[in-house]
Amino acid sequence: MSASSSLPRRPLIAGDGVVTLRLGQAARELGIEARVAGGDPGELIDLARSWGCDALHPGAAAPSRQLALAAACREAGVRFLGQGTTLLAAMADDAVMRRLMQEAGLPLARPDAREALVRISLLADGAGRVVHLAPRQTWDTGVSLAPLPWLTPERSAYLGRLAAEGVAALGATGLLEATFRQQGNALGFVGLTPGPSGEEALDESLFGLDPLVAQWRLWGGERLGERQSGLVARGHARLWRLVLPEGARLDGGPGVRLDHAATGQASRLVVWGRRPEDLRGRARRVLTALLGEEAAQAHWPFA
Repeated sequence: MSASSSLPRRPLIAGDGVVTLRLGQAARELGIEARVAGGDPGELIDLARSWGCDALHPGAAAPSRQLALAAACREAGVRFLGQGTTLLAAMADDAVMRRLMQEAGLPLARPDAREALVRISLLADGAGRVVHLAPRQTWDTGVSLAPLPWLTPERSAYLGRLAAEGVAALGATGLLEATFRQQGNALGFVGLTPGPSGEEALDESLFGLDPLVAQWRLWGGERLGERQSGLVARGHARLWRLVLPEGARLDGGPGVRLDHAATGQASRLVVWGRRPEDLRGRARRVLTALLGEEAAQAHWPFA
């Protein structure tokens, strides 16, 4: 997408669930009248036309699906709010993306490595300026956390610089997610995907920055207003994916946020604390209020 474009007036966001909910909220904060729908590329184009939409946002679709959406938009003359097709094709092919990142100077993960995956979100304005947010990890239980207690601030900053250099070399725009794998004391590149990932609430809690609002602005042609030196993560945050029982209610309090999904889908609970012990106590209280004491105990070892 051209960096000289303006903000869309009435985009169609493809998909459903919490990610599209948050994209729609971010759009409304900027005065954008977004619509949301699912379907195949042809159906989405027909809906965009019938609703008078002036652009299509691919939501959290995988790179291969975004390629199909971009092709349908190009054929129909609808503005596509996503990465260019060349970059999307590279993202959809792990071998190609690994080669591009290696050429940009990033160390690669060994093909046989099985250690922890680390993900990091980045914002890029397509003009060479890129900032990184907090490295995070998702456990097998679906709980995500940031910052990582085993990753020193110096190594976190180094990882962010590596990822930012790779993204800048690709000329990407908007929100992206880079994945690395721990290899002993080192970290190797695994892959790059378009954002959002659905875990932006962690960065919102730590930095006071909404990456989804920033993404809309970047698609509107704005340059990054944030500088890396001004992005300092404060406190500790964890995110739970929870299918809530009927009638579950959040009793509020500081450092607590719940993004509700439709019935049967996983909502996102994010709890923040200034210190790890603050986070643990707050998480126990909130999980118990939402799930009941017995069900909440399954999450307590990770609180």
